[in-house]
Parts: sequence; structure tokens; C-alpha cells
Amino acid sequence: MKMRTKAQHARRYADLPGLLRQLREEAGLTQRDIGELLGHPQSWVYNCETGNRRVDLAEFCDWCKACDIAPTAAMRRFLKT
Repeated sequence: MKMRTKAQHARRYADLPGLLRQLREEAGLTQRDIGELLGHPQSWVYNCETGNRRVDLAEFCDWCKACDIAPTAAMRRFLKT
């Protein structure tokens, strides 16, 4: 019997938290900065970037826009990993 894991622990998700951090850092934003732009506390950003919290597609798009990158461009980067 195969054990199910939470989506954020799935192998195919593993590269996304690092990409989120890269996008934020490339935009020159701190965790607090992007949290304020997205309406969340710094701890929420930390949990997204460390994989403790799963980021859904809408949140991914909002994150990208806050970092001034097109979600499609960021998705292409993700798919290359």
C-alpha cells in the first residue's frame, strides 16, 4: 500500500519553494515586503519558501506579480528545473 504525502512534500513540488525565494530576492524584496504586498505576515512567506505551506496557483500568480515577473515566465523557469 502506497503512503500518501501532503502535496507540498511531493517530489514534483520540491523545487517550487526555492523558486519563490529566488523570485523574491531577484525583485529586491524581503519576506516582510512581499508579505505586505500579498496581505500576509512574514511567517506566511517563510512557510511558503521553506515548503511548510503549499502555494496554490492563484497565490503563485500573485507572488509573481508582486515580484514584477509574469507568471508565465516564472512557470517556464519552474518547468526547466
